[in-house]
Amino acid sequence: MPHAKQSFYNAENYTRDESVGWLLRKLKQSIVQQADLQLHHVGLTHAQWAPLINLRLCGPRSTVALGRELGTDAGALTRLLDRLEAKNLVKRERCNDDRRVVTVSLSEEGRRITAELPAVLADVYNAHLKGFSEQEWRLLLNLLQRMIDNGEALRGAGPAATPQGE
Repeated sequence: MPHAKQSFYNAENYTRDESVGWLLRKLKQSIVQQADLQLHHVGLTHAQWAPLINLRLCGPRSTVALGRELGTDAGALTRLLDRLEAKNLVKRERCNDDRRVVTVSLSEEGRRITAELPAVLADVYNAHLKGFSEQEWRLLLNLLQRMIDNGEALRGAGPAATPQGE
């Protein structure tokens, strides 16, 4: 017997306090606010430290890949990279093989500034995970990854994957 489709939400019982999206948004806002407070002394805002930590952890990336990862459009990313370049935190280089491709990497100053980012973010995340056991933390990671995987599957399947009227 096929597994029945489970539905947790419907229009009649949908509330903000039980909305996964709302709760994730509130959590992200809290994490960003706390990280911004801890990074204020180095003059970085979330808009600035997010691409920097991405470059630190993932290495040089094309502007297209970085924009996709950050969920930022090309115009906003260009303005952001202009500010980071003016602060001497990143450098952009055109690809020799395809001049349309621009690669972004951390400058020496960017590497120096971002050295403390993982520790700051670890402190912020640990503060938000206060009272969690390691088992609960691992369960949370697994559940979030499952939701991400479900979203990726929906995106890959296109509009037909989202049933209408349910």
